[in-house]
Amino acid sequence: MKKVSAGKIITFVFMCIYLVISLYPLIWLLFYSLKDNSEIFVTNPFGPPVAWQWENYSKAVSQFNIALYFRNSAIVTIGTIALCIFCSLLFTYVVARVRTRLTRTMRMIVMMGMFIPVQAIMTPLVIMVKNLHLTNSLWSLIVPYTALGFPFAVMVLYGFYVNLPMELEESAYMDGASFFTTYFKIIFPQVKSAVAVLIIYEFMSAWNEFSLALVLITKDALKTLPLGLSSFKGQFSTDWGATGASLVIASLPVLILYLFFSEKVSDSIAFSGLKD
Repeated sequence: MKKVSAGKIITFVFMCIYLVISLYPLIWLLFYSLKDNSEIFVTNPFGPPVAWQWENYSKAVSQFNIALYFRNSAIVTIGTIALCIFCSLLFTYVVARVRTRLTRTMRMIVMMGMFIPVQAIMTPLVIMVKNLHLTNSLWSLIVPYTALGFPFAVMVLYGFYVNLPMELEESAYMDGASFFTTYFKIIFPQVKSAVAVLIIYEFMSAWNEFSLALVLITKDALKTLPLGLSSFKGQFSTDWGATGASLVIASLPVLILYLFFSEKVSDSIAFSGLKD
């Protein structure tokens, strides 16, 4: 039998402990959603439920109107992802391939947007949304979310584009390929890892965003999940199990998306450094 070193055993034990610590909040939330108030606060706050309250999930749908909030969040998130990735793909390709002082300045101006806190632009953003007649519409969230995610998308994609050799486009043009054929059949497949990471990032940012939605959306029928969940405590302050079920439903899309695209994250980080 092959001898296992003490260092590997210690590493294995440490990783197991880290796994338990990382997964326990998710497991605790699942247990929380299947308990009644007495178990949550008095008899069994940390362990698995004694009496499994599956009806909490039906209450989350029927009483908390979570289906409407879920739909609104899905529309805003999908719209943000599509618009942000489309714009950033085209913009970053130009500034990465056309290396002039103007394009470098444009890229740096966009990158500076990453360092502006959202609280600093809240008031002018509300005024701009009002002037564009987007108040109390889902577009009042999609457009700002796209603008806020655009600088990070440019940073990630720029690192990929500058690592692609120019010979790819040159050989395609010599074979008679058009710009769109060259880009979508040769260049775009090379940045799929970056796009996967941007999908995760933009999804989590738009899906979980609260502060802008609180300011820009006042109609209950247009509230997103974070905004809708914040009102459950005031309206249904005694039914914490159903509130936990709502939180589980709200968390599932993020977890599922990450499981599908997690393998692409490390590939993107390895090539997303900034280069001039």
